[in-house]
Amino acid sequence: MLFAGSPLRMFRLTEGGATVMDSVERGTPDDTAAVRGLLDRFVDAGALHPLPESGPFTIDDVTFVVPCLGMPLTLPAHRTVVVDDASPQPVQVATVPNSEFASLLRLEQNVGPGAARMAGLAHVTTPLVAFVDADVQLPGNGADLRWLDPLLAHFADPRVAIVAPRVTSLAGHGLLARYEAAHSPLDLGAEPARVAPGTRVSYLPAAVMVCRADVIRTLNGFDPELRTGEDVDLVWRAVAAGHRVRYEPESVVHHRPRTSLRAAVRQRMGYGESAAPLAARHPGALAPARMSVWSVVVWLLVLVRRPALALAVAAGTAASLARKLRDVPLRDAARFTWSGHLAAGVQIARATRRVWWPLVLPLWAIRRARPWIVAAYLAPDLAAAVKSRSPRPLLDTPMAALDDMAYGTGVWRGVLRHSEPGPLVPEISGWPQRGDG
Repeated sequence: MLFAGSPLRMFRLTEGGATVMDSVERGTPDDTAAVRGLLDRFVDAGALHPLPESGPFTIDDVTFVVPCLGMPLTLPAHRTVVVDDASPQPVQVATVPNSEFASLLRLEQNVGPGAARMAGLAHVTTPLVAFVDADVQLPGNGADLRWLDPLLAHFADPRVAIVAPRVTSLAGHGLLARYEAAHSPLDLGAEPARVAPGTRVSYLPAAVMVCRADVIRTLNGFDPELRTGEDVDLVWRAVAAGHRVRYEPESVVHHRPRTSLRAAVRQRMGYGESAAPLAARHPGALAPARMSVWSVVVWLLVLVRRPALALAVAAGTAASLARKLRDVPLRDAARFTWSGHLAAGVQIARATRRVWWPLVLPLWAIRRARPWIVAAYLAPDLAAAVKSRSPRPLLDTPMAALDDMAYGTGVWRGVLRHSEPGPLVPEISGWPQRGDG
């Protein structure tokens, strides 16, 4: 029996399956059809992250496409198509380092980053395309292309269509720069992952992504109607079409953060506004919280000050899970159940601070509601502080709350504009049924 994946799943392994997983831990799995089939199931569940040493492609199989509205920060020292998206001052490639590798395409009308990327893709003849935004700082000012190696290796799997590196914020001075360095919305963390809606890493930013050019064309590429969220939409359509999408933080690039608090708030609001059109295209994928109905009951009882009854319901759900999974020790069943309820509480708190805050704000006038509102605003950062064993998340709470509320403001604007409530509605499920694993 193995608990792994995102979302967390229980796998029941035969003796042969357990032997295969032991060999995976040792790095010596057999290369047979049966073993590959089992490993594929674990990869698709997010329980294993492939670490290929090499793939069928090299840097010569890649063309870079850089959409820009203004001068790019850096250009790679390689074959590149620069797409000037009708900049007020036309881009001059000759003024950019390594420009001898670049060709320039100027659009007469501003069409947005997604459509600009597709205009560049039309000039790509290589099997792979690397989309790189203009405000990205590449290693070695674009001269060092070794950061591509871990990404290219993933294309050894023919099902992999898109791979992206970790995008961290460029170092800077001041409160905003320090906050961005720890909480950039483009930085998806230090752990590798499969990418799919509802998982630990549910999207990829198009700041940098390497793709199979033919797959992007088959999917009709970035939706030109989306000025923001077009990268999320493309990734989710790729996953729905049966392709694999990987996040590989072994490769790291840097992104230029917003230079003012106003600009950062405007950026977050723009991200939030994309939620409604994305929810219309991908129903259920933008739910602000996902949890069992029993977790909802537990936290409602806590909210109405019935802690003893809440504990009784939580204990009952643990016992129910233990009965369904008879070969799981009661202690483990209880631990999984309690951690699930706690995680649900953090999700509720985060959604309250992020997208439900306009509904909660009037409750501040009720004195008895104030402690719960304060708790909801603190809970996400308190959980992060406990997990990281650092007080830093709590010190960042004021900025994080402003960040979340700016995003939520954008969500509400998009919801009202598109009459799409999906980003506000939580996904409540019944207690999971026992499966074959």
